[in-house]
Amino acid sequence: MSRKQVRPGGGGGLADDAGCSILHVDMDAFFASVELVDRPELHGLPVIIGAAGARGVVLSATYEARRFGVHSAMPMTRARRLCPQAVVIPPSHGKYGAISKGVMEIFHAITPEVEPLSVDEAFLDVSGARRRLGSPAGIAAMIRAQVAERFSITCSVGVASTKFVAKLASRECKPDGLLVVAADRVTEFLHPLPVAALWGVGERTEQALTRLGINTVGDLAQVPVTTLRREFGVAGEHLHALAWGRDERQVVPLASDKSIGNEETFAQDVDDPEVIERELLRLSERVASRLRAADLIGRTISVKLRRSDFTTITRSRTLREATDVAKEIHATACDLYRAAGLQRIRLRLVGVRMENLRPAGTATRQLGLGERETGWREAEQAMDKAIQRFGPDAVRPASLVRRPFGPMDL
Repeated sequence: MSRKQVRPGGGGGLADDAGCSILHVDMDAFFASVELVDRPELHGLPVIIGAAGARGVVLSATYEARRFGVHSAMPMTRARRLCPQAVVIPPSHGKYGAISKGVMEIFHAITPEVEPLSVDEAFLDVSGARRRLGSPAGIAAMIRAQVAERFSITCSVGVASTKFVAKLASRECKPDGLLVVAADRVTEFLHPLPVAALWGVGERTEQALTRLGINTVGDLAQVPVTTLRREFGVAGEHLHALAWGRDERQVVPLASDKSIGNEETFAQDVDDPEVIERELLRLSERVASRLRAADLIGRTISVKLRRSDFTTITRSRTLREATDVAKEIHATACDLYRAAGLQRIRLRLVGVRMENLRPAGTATRQLGLGERETGWREAEQAMDKAIQRFGPDAVRPASLVRRPFGPMDL
């Protein structure tokens, strides 16, 4: 059941949203929620999304798993110790990319002023949509309803007069909440929060503030700005402004991602070129799927090769024509790997990235005399549809299928 929250204050209805044109929309446990749509029997159980190997990390976790201390970017080994009963599901990146694209389409249907922060969150400035769609709180409720109806997942929305407060509001009302912070009650909302809630307060800064007796945002707000400047430089002035709810940054629409990439850490260091090139194929499939989900193509392909001593080597090549086809990306990635001369060097991590991106609609392919279309793009688009409908194991290249005899994928 979805819920509305009002902060500060209480009672029925939504808080006064006059002057609150900034929304921060954040999907709730996005990857995990997407997986549970196809696995409803796991609702209410602790579920972790991530590679199950010793070097894997948590990509997402349900709130049932988070109660045990599990969180994103945590090593999987630690997550399993904290919550041994959790169900671990390998990620389905193509599925997440497709749903992320659909969610962003909902945002853009409301306003062109959309600033994505990642695949599962964005800022929206709805000041230009108020006359057509109503109040910011009403627009936020409409977004939540449309996301739930189309994708059967939930999101939390913060509504405020600034980006900073809107983001804090969405975090405070998770999961599945809507929180409006009235413009004239911003300090009442901010000051009880721990000082670590402020943007720019990492672990070291928090420790330094604690030594000064500053534990809450309200404590920080009462410290003279000259003192904060002396202790933290220009960052001290910035923190003081945030403590009083001052944030001049505007929502900045992004035309497209600057790059799209994936990387994988092996469970054990690998020096077998066949295994490494097979992993480059897996990563190329992921990158190509994400490109197609975002309606992008790219020209510059790079590989990341990390040796067992943590030395990292990168190589890149710019293609004659832009592409979103995994077969072409993989061929170039393998060429770059071979040219690096690491065929018998033990590798800890490999990665594939596409840069120099542009909208797919701008693509033009010039065929040579007598050259025919290969059909690979259409084949991979069909694969995307099958994966979205039937799951990540529905279709894949033959070399990535586990075989009962012979080498196994890592």
